[in-house]
Amino acid sequence: MKNNLPDNEQAVWILKTKGPLPLQALADALGVTTEGARFQLHKLAAEGLVQAATAVKGRGRPQQIWSLTEKGQSRFPDAHADLTIRLINSIRETLGEAALDAVILTQQHNSVRKYSNELKQYPGLKDKVAALAEIRNHEGYMAECIEDEQGLLLVENHCPVCAAAKACQGFCKAELEAFQTVFGNDVQIDRVDHIVTGARRCAYRITPRTIRSPFGL
Repeated sequence: MKNNLPDNEQAVWILKTKGPLPLQALADALGVTTEGARFQLHKLAAEGLVQAATAVKGRGRPQQIWSLTEKGQSRFPDAHADLTIRLINSIRETLGEAALDAVILTQQHNSVRKYSNELKQYPGLKDKVAALAEIRNHEGYMAECIEDEQGLLLVENHCPVCAAAKACQGFCKAELEAFQTVFGNDVQIDRVDHIVTGARRCAYRITPRTIRSPFGL
């Protein structure tokens, strides 16, 4: 998903991709002074797009932490949400739950074929995760590959099919299974953040599996 927000709403994009931030961090990300960032944030707050909460850490001065409101989140809409939910409910009502599961399974197989074909050129795990993030980014997930002290994370800052995922958990299950199939049994994939359960983002921890010797060595 491209950043198509106007210049005066760039803070909305940053808060979406990075989560709640204090004023100084937002100013740094925007490349402006704290006064410039404060002016932009107050304007966005007046429009109902962002909000501030006071956080106290240790003995230091309280900080204002800025985050998106529900209206701000709506700047990144769920693709065809109403139509998707109606279609899901129609399949359930007319064809039954098994038919819906079959549709989800077909989509899962299609994703596996697509991702496997596009990732086969990358030999290393990090390159594969980075390439998958780029693919998912083009699909609207605002995805990125992050390497931290624990290894690799595939982070998706937005879910363009969130309404469908909330209406049917099978979509999220199929997504995780598709990733696991693409990377194979030598890689462990765990979902550590989930938008559907209230997290800001979806995130997947991707790590090589430890192969144990049959002789215990």
